[in-house]
Amino acid sequence: MLIAVDASGGDYAPQEIVKGAAAAASEYNVPIALLGNKKILTMLAGKYEKKTNLSIIHAPQTIACDEQPVQALKAKPRSSIVIGVGMVKEGKASAFISAGSTGAVLASSYMMLGKLTNIQRPALATVIAVNPEHPFILIDAGANADCIPAYLAQFALMGSVFAAEHLNIEKPRVALLNNGSEEGKGNRLTRESHQAIKLTPGINFTGNIEPQDLLANHADVVVTDGFTGNIVLKTLEGFGENFGKNVGWQQSHHIPHELQGSALVNYAKVLFLTKRADYKEFGGACLLGLDGNIVVAHGRSKAKAVKSAIHLAVRAVELDMVSSIKQAMLKIAQNTAQE
Repeated sequence: MLIAVDASGGDYAPQEIVKGAAAAASEYNVPIALLGNKKILTMLAGKYEKKTNLSIIHAPQTIACDEQPVQALKAKPRSSIVIGVGMVKEGKASAFISAGSTGAVLASSYMMLGKLTNIQRPALATVIAVNPEHPFILIDAGANADCIPAYLAQFALMGSVFAAEHLNIEKPRVALLNNGSEEGKGNRLTRESHQAIKLTPGINFTGNIEPQDLLANHADVVVTDGFTGNIVLKTLEGFGENFGKNVGWQQSHHIPHELQGSALVNYAKVLFLTKRADYKEFGGACLLGLDGNIVVAHGRSKAKAVKSAIHLAVRAVELDMVSSIKQAMLKIAQNTAQE
């Protein structure tokens, strides 16, 4: 296993990317290739290389977040994103991770790796663990702003496979994000998507879920379009970050001694759960539905988030998520043919 990491992308690249990659290489005992300016990366990784499985691949070009993705990919063939996705395509890397331009990562992955059979659109699946005892999968978290019901049915299936494998849930409860719990509620997309998911075999569909119930352990997989999903994700992140700043939480997860046994213990627990919603706690999102393992990390990822994103990539490789989704889609195609 070799994990390729974009050391040029992200607000805190390359320093925090290198730091997080070094920590992951050491803890997970996995070789990691850093992609970026070789001279700079050699200097930054110097104190880690002898102790960890870090290597460096020269990628002299960087795609900025404000560049038009497809044009940038053509203009910058030696960028860290193009080289990283290319390594996955050629079998030189088991997975690629980037905190850089999401649009460029999505476009390059889509064009270079290709979709799995019977998957119309890849989707970003992220683990929401604000409540660590009951994490759930949010899909799509931002890959597809405009969707049709067939896309959401496929997202539901891929999310179900991901939850079964990654969260070790035998029959994941799949719910559709909506503004009402009744089957007929919502706009045209959610109403028709409800029926499409309901008729898709292999999914333990429990119906609609309202936003206020997302953290109440009512579903293991929450399905929505990428526009809505990205808003949900950023709302959670923003709440965690800003609420924490307002009350001045401590970085430690431990409840302060002076709060033990007092009525403020519950308040401290709220702070802990809120901190879990901060963007620095999110490792990243797996891009499911393509013939390769791609993880999109938060643009503001620091070392801890980078390390978590690498762990997510390692898990995806170990669980062979690509093959699992292929098999699920094949099974549906066979059942449909028999009918």
